[in-house]
Amino acid sequence: MAMRTPLALAAAILAVGALLSFVLPEYHLRLMNLSVISAIAVIGLNFAFGYAGLISLGHAAFVGMGAYGVAILTTRYGWSPWLAMPMAIAATAVLAAVIGFPLLRLKGHYLALATLGLNVSFYIVASNWISLTGGTNGIARIPELHIAGQALPGERQFLWLGLVVLAVAAMVASILHASRYGRAMIAVRDDETAARMTGVDTTVVKISAFVLSAIYAAIAGCLFACHTRFVAPEDFTYAHSITYLAMLIVGGESSIVGAIFGSVLLTFLPEWLRFLGSAYLVFFGVLVLAILVFLPTGIVGLGRLARRPPRRPAAPAPVRVPEVGS
Repeated sequence: MAMRTPLALAAAILAVGALLSFVLPEYHLRLMNLSVISAIAVIGLNFAFGYAGLISLGHAAFVGMGAYGVAILTTRYGWSPWLAMPMAIAATAVLAAVIGFPLLRLKGHYLALATLGLNVSFYIVASNWISLTGGTNGIARIPELHIAGQALPGERQFLWLGLVVLAVAAMVASILHASRYGRAMIAVRDDETAARMTGVDTTVVKISAFVLSAIYAAIAGCLFACHTRFVAPEDFTYAHSITYLAMLIVGGESSIVGAIFGSVLLTFLPEWLRFLGSAYLVFFGVLVLAILVFLPTGIVGLGRLARRPPRRPAAPAPVRVPEVGS
């Protein structure tokens, strides 16, 4: 596969993000960091929901597994964050495979309810296993990241790191989407029975998509823990899973660019609409409903509509002139 498109996507992310890092104030830089972290998680959700058609409402649980993995290994066992992060991601991937094997036998709303139950279970465990997770008090004083012996001093420097991770994550997702494996996921989403009849191992494809989704979520969780330096169960409730799903739907499912746009928009939207107070939730609901009804392909669908060539008017039917004497 030609690398031009994935590399162009990664370069665009780095260029636009770097430009914004020099013009945004400190508070907006913090929001930008949170939107980058969310974008990584939503790109992961796109594997399960956008490509493989798996309705997952437990994505925040995998983000929490990555975050708590880093928090526990660094604060309780003295690990470096750079060593703790790959261990937390690997542990999350193993747990996703173990959970996914029985869970993915379900379909449709049954799968959605099961993944929702997974997220609720994670919240209960994180809130009550006080000796390990600190309970509702959470885990504080997570060590900050160091690069070349120097700590990342502020939001701008952390944003540069987050942009590099996001660019790599988007590039890998773009390569996978265009690969044989990506086409197999889409085939399973469109018609699982037909995909099975053509030789696709649908069980392996669905579990792989679920695990990939969890890996991206764990990466986002690791960055979240190192950015905020504090984690608590309230950061990973089922409401956050619904927010991730809304980000993907608003931006455009099955689209990496849409996942990024949706994450940035819904992270900044509460700030832009702060004057509405609690009525923001009403506006948010109406926005999602309007996009589902009028723009089912999300924000990226606007670009596709703009690129679509105008319809040519149909040629008039030829007029049949009756022959003389008929």
